[in-house]
Amino acid sequence: MPISRRTIALLLPLSLLAASACAISLDDLSNKDASGGLKAALETGSNAAVSKLGAEGGFLNNDKVRIPLPKILEQARPLLKMTGKSQQLDELVVQMNRAAESAVPMAKPLLLDAVRSMTITDAKNILTGGDTSVTDFFRSKTQDKLAVQFQPVVKKVTDKSGLATRYNTAMSLAPRLGVLAKDQSTVEGYVTQRALDGLYTMIAEEEKAIRADPIGTGSKLIGKVFGALK
Repeated sequence: MPISRRTIALLLPLSLLAASACAISLDDLSNKDASGGLKAALETGSNAAVSKLGAEGGFLNNDKVRIPLPKILEQARPLLKMTGKSQQLDELVVQMNRAAESAVPMAKPLLLDAVRSMTITDAKNILTGGDTSVTDFFRSKTQDKLAVQFQPVVKKVTDKSGLATRYNTAMSLAPRLGVLAKDQSTVEGYVTQRALDGLYTMIAEEEKAIRADPIGTGSKLIGKVFGALK
């Protein structure tokens, strides 16, 4: 049955109104929605990253964040293999990654504190920033504090390796001589930095996933806020 002109005339304004209601822009969002949606996204992303990395194999079995040997030790592998000590290098790799997995759960409270301290201005800047602006926010707010918290936990694990102890002794003068980066002068310092890099890498992965499919998070507020950016 054909639709009359009168019916079309009645339906057209309604369809335009519905389209307008669905097309929400960032400017249409209230400060409360923008802040609330972003905080929910930050909590979701950071919790997921910590859970994945803090599990057994979280670093060791993930090629994106797996911590390799310090470069100078890897370069020495052929010589150590000739002297029958190659296995110690493999064991050290496992211990370094296990140390990172042990330390990462400590990040959760600081990440949540960063979320709670976020201002409306922070929220707007993050929402209109690049694809990793959430991650950059976390890094600026938490990196220094997390480094202080991570290192003793990492050291407790890596100190079990005799090779790590010998490395630290041999490298103690290297930064002063300018032949080695400071963060590689000790195994625990090296692992701590790589653990932090891995944490922010995974937060960035979670952020990208949320931006790509905000509805998929199951949160209407996240969907509303990040959907407005598309």
